[in-house]
Amino acid sequence: MPELVRCAWCGADALYQAYHDTEWGVPLHDDRGLFELLTLEGAQAGLSWITVLRKRDNYRAAFANFDPAVVACFTEADQAALMLNPGIVRNRLKISSTIGNARAFLAVQAEFGSFDAYLWRFVDGRPIQNALASLKDAQASTPLSDALSKDLKKRGFRFVGSTICYAFMQAAGLVNDHTTDCFRHGEVAALSSRPL
Repeated sequence: MPELVRCAWCGADALYQAYHDTEWGVPLHDDRGLFELLTLEGAQAGLSWITVLRKRDNYRAAFANFDPAVVACFTEADQAALMLNPGIVRNRLKISSTIGNARAFLAVQAEFGSFDAYLWRFVDGRPIQNALASLKDAQASTPLSDALSKDLKKRGFRFVGSTICYAFMQAAGLVNDHTTDCFRHGEVAALSSRPL
């Protein structure tokens, strides 16, 4: 059986490949999952994605399985305890932004009914299908991620620059950026064509 061709960024790491093969680019409509991805993408700032991916289970334990209603109630004492947790990225600004982002997330849910409804408006409810020949064709940000970043910041979110927002859009399936030679490109495109 021939070896599967994957996007070059995931390399040979088994954890990276599993994430690439099962999650990355799949349209996500679960608010808890969206809060998780937004948090992890923000935690990645200045680091590699694999570093954060390896800490994902620790993040789930530390941040109440990414329940925004629980995280929004975290206290100063909770933040101090998180700063001592070696299983997560111990950056004071990133930790406090996760708590603040949970509060902003709840406000978006209250306004739009769900974060999902808010987010997917940016692509009119349909994932963007790109046709990248190779990794070098990928963009770090787009006018759409600029718009999402600007709107999230206006709503009080932090660690949501345009590059982070584009990575979030890729991960949550708003954009299909699997390269065209990758076995997942067509599979994700087929998922994206289903009614939402």
